[in-house]
Amino acid sequence: MSFYDALILGILQGLTEFLPVSSSGHLVLAQAILKVKESGVSFEVLVHLGSLLAVIIYFRLRILTLIKSLFNRGMVRERRIVICLVVGTLPAVVAALLFRGFFESAFSNPVMTSVMLFVTGLILVSTAFVGKSTRDIALLSAVAMGVGQALAIMPGISRSGTTIAAGMLAGVKPSEAAEFSFLLAIPAILGAVIFKADTLLEISRALIAPYAVGALVALASSLFAVYAVLAVIRRGKFVYFGYYCFAAGAVGLYLFV
Repeated sequence: MSFYDALILGILQGLTEFLPVSSSGHLVLAQAILKVKESGVSFEVLVHLGSLLAVIIYFRLRILTLIKSLFNRGMVRERRIVICLVVGTLPAVVAALLFRGFFESAFSNPVMTSVMLFVTGLILVSTAFVGKSTRDIALLSAVAMGVGQALAIMPGISRSGTTIAAGMLAGVKPSEAAEFSFLLAIPAILGAVIFKADTLLEISRALIAPYAVGALVALASSLFAVYAVLAVIRRGKFVYFGYYCFAAGAVGLYLFV
């Protein structure tokens, strides 16, 4: 992988990680178009780590408040959110353990990824038929969003899009569903890094520098994406990302079928 490839893929990862258009799907298609060859999913994990740092930076005060709530029984609402984060993380853990091989093989299949982009589009468009959402995060909505995150291990299924849509379909306020989705990414990405630690240790010296560049630009572009998606959510334009996913899936099928 060249520095140019890492730069392009890192920017692409960062911009699409929190926009509901599937970062993994875009990476699979971009790698196929650029003819980038890399072993396993080590680059995928590193650029996701850059995105993880971005969400931690953006929500640093919120995260500190949630940590404080663990030692303060009076912070009931914050403690409930922590519990919901734990519950919402479990479906992805189970899915990753049970279907590890299947998910890994999907990362080398641009046709399947293109089809999954259409699925993401359908999920996003479905939110247009949801009435006004007013509820806060609760255990059931956390489970629904957790299942959405588990499905999004599949490249082409947007993690942020599926989790936010699941929250909205469960009646959660869009802005709160988006925030919970971003916070839910923290244990998910940390888990992926730990799960793939052995792969990261096997990265060749020649790839360390370009991989680091990819992670850094992913961090910067992810910060931009967080601001952007929250603005879009507030304006009620979430469904438009579904149309984009249809277009991206169509382009992928045209190029690789």
